[in-house]
Amino acid sequence: MANMLYFMGFLALSCSLALASDPSPLQDFCVAAPNGQVFVNGQFCKDPKHVTENDFFFGGLNKPGNTANPLGSKVTPVNVAQIPGLNTLGISAARIDFAPYGLNPPHIHPRGTEILTVLEGTLYVGFVTSNAENRLVTKVLQKGDVFVFPQGLIHFQRNAGYGNAVAIAALSSQNPGLIIVANSVFGSKPPISDDVLAKAFQVDKSVVDHLQSQFWMDN
Repeated sequence: MANMLYFMGFLALSCSLALASDPSPLQDFCVAAPNGQVFVNGQFCKDPKHVTENDFFFGGLNKPGNTANPLGSKVTPVNVAQIPGLNTLGISAARIDFAPYGLNPPHIHPRGTEILTVLEGTLYVGFVTSNAENRLVTKVLQKGDVFVFPQGLIHFQRNAGYGNAVAIAALSSQNPGLIIVANSVFGSKPPISDDVLAKAFQVDKSVVDHLQSQFWMDN
């Protein structure tokens, strides 16, 4: 009986660890078929007979993103929405372009760890650990430097140089998700009650109302 309980506990632990990231493929590939009529956790598989090389391809990551916006940055994602062949493979990428002093604002990837490589320029990057420590971990990165942002933690990147900057990010999910902190808190639809936010941030409601009236752009 004790051995059986031990085995069941080990099995439960193994299953929980196995489910802690994107599901592993059970075949060579499972190219996403986004027109499925039933919602599933991920994407339906296209019939392998109809799969082509273009299901595994994305062109244009060599082209700079348009940074002419209030943030001065542009993220070009390459996830399962752009490459259906990434479905079930647990990986995606992005190109991030920065104008001088441009910012990729504090945000969270709820389903993926990010590893960032600087291709051009100088970036000031960082993340904040979880409660209750809330410790800020930062680093100034130069061309060729690599930095990791753990899954689920608030993080950011800012161009600390005088010229443009470019980085490539790889993420440990086909669809890592994106929650931009300011957009979520002050730009939700419908808006969060200003009473709630005023008490949470310990500011006057007029400050909250002003922030909620701003245009919060996605990056």
